[in-house]
Amino acid sequence: MDIITAEKEIKELREKILYHSRLYYEKDTPEISDYEYDMMYKRLGELEAEFPAFDSPDSPTHKVGGKAGEKFSKVEHPIKMGSLQDVFSFDELEAFIGRSKDALREEGICDLAFSVEPKIDGLSVGLTYESGVLVRGATRGDGVVGEDVTENLIEIESIPKKLSEPVSVTVRGEVYMPRAAFQRLNAEKEAAGEKLWANPRNAAAGSLRRLDAKEAGSRGLEIFVFNLQDGSLYTDGREAESHRETVERMRELGFPVIDILTVTGDENEVISAIKLLGEKRDSLGYDIDGAVVKTDLLSYRELLGENTNTPKWAVAYKYPPEQKETKLLDIALQVGRTGVITPNAVLEPVRLAGTSVSRATLHNIDIIKSRDIRIGDTVVVQKAGDIIPEIVKSIAEKRNGSEIEFSFPDACPSCGEKLFYDSEEDGSGAIRCLNAACPAQLERRLIHFASKGAMNIEGMGPQMVSLLVSEGLISSAADIYTVKAEELEKLPRMGKKAAGNLVSAIEKSKSAGAARVLYGMGIRHIGEVAAEAIINAFGSIRALFDVDKATLCTVDDVGDIMAESLVTFFKLPETETLVNRLDEYGVVLDGVKDEPKGDSLAGQTFVLTGTLSSMTRDEAGAKLKAMGAKVSGSVSSKTSCVVAGENAGSKLDKANALGVKIMSEAEFLELIK
Repeated sequence: MDIITAEKEIKELREKILYHSRLYYEKDTPEISDYEYDMMYKRLGELEAEFPAFDSPDSPTHKVGGKAGEKFSKVEHPIKMGSLQDVFSFDELEAFIGRSKDALREEGICDLAFSVEPKIDGLSVGLTYESGVLVRGATRGDGVVGEDVTENLIEIESIPKKLSEPVSVTVRGEVYMPRAAFQRLNAEKEAAGEKLWANPRNAAAGSLRRLDAKEAGSRGLEIFVFNLQDGSLYTDGREAESHRETVERMRELGFPVIDILTVTGDENEVISAIKLLGEKRDSLGYDIDGAVVKTDLLSYRELLGENTNTPKWAVAYKYPPEQKETKLLDIALQVGRTGVITPNAVLEPVRLAGTSVSRATLHNIDIIKSRDIRIGDTVVVQKAGDIIPEIVKSIAEKRNGSEIEFSFPDACPSCGEKLFYDSEEDGSGAIRCLNAACPAQLERRLIHFASKGAMNIEGMGPQMVSLLVSEGLISSAADIYTVKAEELEKLPRMGKKAAGNLVSAIEKSKSAGAARVLYGMGIRHIGEVAAEAIINAFGSIRALFDVDKATLCTVDDVGDIMAESLVTFFKLPETETLVNRLDEYGVVLDGVKDEPKGDSLAGQTFVLTGTLSSMTRDEAGAKLKAMGAKVSGSVSSKTSCVVAGENAGSKLDKANALGVKIMSEAEFLELIK
C-alpha cells in the first residue's frame, strides 16, 4: 500500500471508529456489530504500526471507551480503568503467552500461570468502599474520569451495600442484564410500541444511566466483580498474591464473583478452557463476548508492565461469530423510510447466540447474487457480534433441484409503483421506491420521527403510528401535532387516560430541540451525531435552507455525501411546507449555535500537537474555533498551521515533510491575544 492510500484509509477509519464509539459508549445505540467495530479497530492499529508517521495520540487506538456523559457528576478513578488488548485467534493468543514467558524468563521466572474467565458483555463500573460501606460507584468513562451513578448502583440487589468485613477498597465489576430480564424488558417495550434494545449490553448501559434510580433498579440488572483496583481486601492491610486469591477473597466479603475460573500454566489447557467456555455460552444466563486471559500472580503483572492503554499481562480472546445451518424458507421484502427495499430471509428457526433466530437481513440484491442464495437453500447463519443475524453463505452441495433463484419484482410491494436501481447507496446496489406517497415509507418515516432518538414521543410506537395512518389521522410528521384527544378516544383499545397521555407526550415533544427535529426528518445519511453537529454550527432548522454543500463540509462529522443529501432535502418544496407547519404548531426549530467571537482565522485549519504549558489542547482548540478556525486531528496538505508544544511527535514530522507552517506555543499565545 502506498503512503497516500494509507493516510486516506487511516483517516476514514478514525472517523468511523469515533462515530461508532460515541454511539456505543455514550448513546448506547450501536449501528454496527461488535465484530465489525473490532475489525475496524484492529485494521487501524495495523496501519498505524506499518505507517508510524501517521500515528497520533488522538487516535482511537490510544483511548479507552467513551467519555463521561453530562447527566451525572464526574468521578476521577483512583486507578485508571483501562481496556484489554483483543486477540482473535489462538495464534495471537499463543504469541501473547510467548511474549509474557520470554519477558519473565529474563527475570529468572519460569513458572508462569494464567487465569481464564468469561468476558462479561456489560458496562464496567468501579465500586468504592470505606470501612466496608459502599460510598461511591462510577462508570468507566474514558478510564480516567467516569460518571457518578452511585444512586443507581445502590438499586442493584446483588451489589453489597455493606461488606462482611470493614475493608477500604475499590473494586471493578461488570454490570450486565441477564437474558431473562432482557427478554422481559423487550417484551414490555414491544407491547408499548417502543423501539427494542439491540442486545443485553446496551440495555444494561442504558438502564444504568437512567436519571430515575428506582426505574434503573427495576430493570433486573446484576453485577460480577472481577478485579481489585485499589486498597486492600484484608482488614490488616496485607496484599493478595494472586488473581485467584483476590476472587476468592472478594467472594468472602460478599461480592458476587463469577464461578468459572481456570488457572493453569499449560498453554494447551488455556486454549482448552477457552474452547470449553465457548461451548457453554448458550447455557449461561448472561451474555459473554470472549474469554479473559491474565497472568495469575500479581507480582508478575508489575514486572510485565503496561502499554499506553492496555496491560501487557492480559488479553481478551474474542470468540468468532457462532454459525449454524438452517433452511431459507422465503425472502420477504421490507420498504424502508427512504424507499430502499430490503430483502429479509425467512428462516426455519434456529438457536443462535442464546436466542431463536427466524429472520436475517440480506442487505441488497448484490449480496443475494454474489453469495448465490436461493429460496429453499440450506444456509449458514451467524449473528455478527451477537446482534444482527445474517446469512454467511448457501451450501450448494445440499441442493435437490427445488430451490428457486430470487429476483426483485418490478413494482413496490407497498404502493405498486415502479422500482429503481440506485447504485449510489454506499457504493452498492439498492432497489428503491421513489414514490413519496408510498404508505410503507410514510409509516416508517413517522415511526422514526416519533422514536426515542428523535422527538421521543412516548406511546407512539409502530403499532400506534400504523393505527393513526390507517384511520386517516396523520399523513405527515406535522399532522402529529394536530391530533386531538377526542379523536384518539374513538380508536380501538384507546381509553380516555391513554389518549390524554399520548396528547401530553406529543405536546412535550415540541420542546425536544432543533437537533432532534433534524434527525427526525429522516434525511439520508444524517444520523444523531451529524444532526447535533449541524445545528451547533448553524443554530436552527431554517438556517439550513440557505447553506451550501461547501459550507456544510466544514462542519465536523459532516462529509460530502451527507452534505449533498442535506442540501437536496432542503431544496424540496415539501420540506419547506413541513418546516412551516411544525413552526406553526409550536415545535422548537432553534438550537444553540456555536457562535465564533471573530472571523480572523476563518478558512484556516489548525492542528495541535504535543503538550502546551499554558492550557490543554481542548482549551486551545476552543480558542481557535472562537476565532473562526477549523481544528483538525490530522495533518494534511490542506492544513494551514501546526501548533507544536513540548514532545510533539509524528504530526510535527509530517508537517515538516509537507512544508506546513509550524507555530510555537509562544507564537500561538501571541496569535490568540
